[in-house]
Amino acid sequence: MSQVIPPPETSETDEENPLRRVHFRLWQISMSAVTLLVTLWCFILHPIIGIIASFIAKHVLVAILAAGLTRPKSQ
Repeated sequence: MSQVIPPPETSETDEENPLRRVHFRLWQISMSAVTLLVTLWCFILHPIIGIIASFIAKHVLVAILAAGLTRPKSQ
């Protein structure tokens, strides 16, 4: 049986400010919405431009998602 590593202990100082977390999530949602709206606008201009914009939007959305992922702090 493999050994299980217990999760690191968190203290009060490790916790992030809840208001900052909400602000960041709202930023993520708004930037995702702007990305989608710009992509839809490109489809209105021309279908080929819209397809190219959708390729770029895919990478932008993944970057926005990756910005919100947190890693455990190294000790």
